[in-house]
Amino acid sequence: MIEKVTIKEAVAISKEFNKLSIQVSLNGLSFCIVDTIGNTVLNADRIVFEKERTPYGLQKGLVSLFNKHSIPQQQFSEIIVVHRNKLFSLVPQSLFDENEMANYLKFNTKILANDHIAYDKVENHDMINVYVPFVNVNNYVYELFGEFVYKHSGTVMVESLLSGQSIAKEPTCYVHVADRQMEVTVISQRKLLLYNSFDFVTKEDFIYYLLFTLEQLKLDTEFTKLKLFGAIEEGDPIYDICYEYVKNLSIFVPSVSSYPMDIKKDAIDFTVLKTL
Repeated sequence: MIEKVTIKEAVAISKEFNKLSIQVSLNGLSFCIVDTIGNTVLNADRIVFEKERTPYGLQKGLVSLFNKHSIPQQQFSEIIVVHRNKLFSLVPQSLFDENEMANYLKFNTKILANDHIAYDKVENHDMINVYVPFVNVNNYVYELFGEFVYKHSGTVMVESLLSGQSIAKEPTCYVHVADRQMEVTVISQRKLLLYNSFDFVTKEDFIYYLLFTLEQLKLDTEFTKLKLFGAIEEGDPIYDICYEYVKNLSIFVPSVSSYPMDIKKDAIDFTVLKTL
């Protein structure tokens, strides 16, 4: 005998297969919910803070956004939190020692004695990303939903760009622009030359960090491909100043999600979409 399922029960079952992806940074945050059965985006939102917040201020923003969309009352089959900050260091897997994680970070960034340090494996590329997550955010999400997965945005960025990279003769510099932060990824022959993150305020800040990176890698601005993506388009001041120095410039349109979207893609962070 086949048991009938009521509409209410069907909706409840469907919600158990919804996936939640969240990106958090001191400059802003975003989230996206997808229905993995219906293959659709159900909800998404993004907030850019007027000025950089503390980790506590970031959590307050996340609580407010969650309450706005009644997220604590929902059920999810999978939850992923993406932490975006500059507290990270990429380490070759062959040199990685879990007992030395603080030493990998202390030369690149300022860390505190009580900071929790985590790491991600960069899949298929023999690298480890050592970083400091926002522990208070993780604790808040855990209190709401229990177990979940978290990663650093650099891990998602590097994995995504390397997996989608074709073999090219010239090095390619990808710059993701979001919330007063630029993430620079340089790839050549499907090999990662550099991944770094910088905070910027003006277009002059942006071009300084970009040209400094290219100079350190001894890359010729005449031949290096520069691909900008994220919160950027042709005609923006940042785009125009980049074109003054790098002629091989274009807007990069990545394939970000297999889910049909009624919601504008620029309302959702790149790393959020790449985890779906």
